[in-house]
Amino acid sequence: MGADDYITKPFAFAELIARVRSILRRASSEKSNIIKIADLELDTVKHIVKRGDRIIELTAREFALLEYLMRNKGRVLTRTMIAEHIWDYHFDTGSNIIDVYVRRLRKKVDEGFSKKLIHTVRGVGYVIKEG
Repeated sequence: MGADDYITKPFAFAELIARVRSILRRASSEKSNIIKIADLELDTVKHIVKRGDRIIELTAREFALLEYLMRNKGRVLTRTMIAEHIWDYHFDTGSNIIDVYVRRLRKKVDEGFSKKLIHTVRGVGYVIKEG
């Protein structure tokens, strides 16, 4: 039926996640390696981010966060969803790590541009969208 991997019970949840991510990477490699929203461009292979003609330097976590937001354009991502996807752990509601990274990302991506792309949805999370 096209299966090329399997996992036997009992299995470690971390192993399942690793295998799913591997399959998703394989599937996404068939698509374009460039994600574009407005004048923001992210190259998943070369790890280059550009806004207009300006190249934006990002840390690995900032890049992962921006890629996650861009792949989910228009969809509100909760802090829990972001923490579980980027940091691979359950979100501690007392931590402000997500807010800190989003603030850094906004400063690098939106500062100096009239059109802001990263938006806060109060009490819910964050979304990237045009306008």
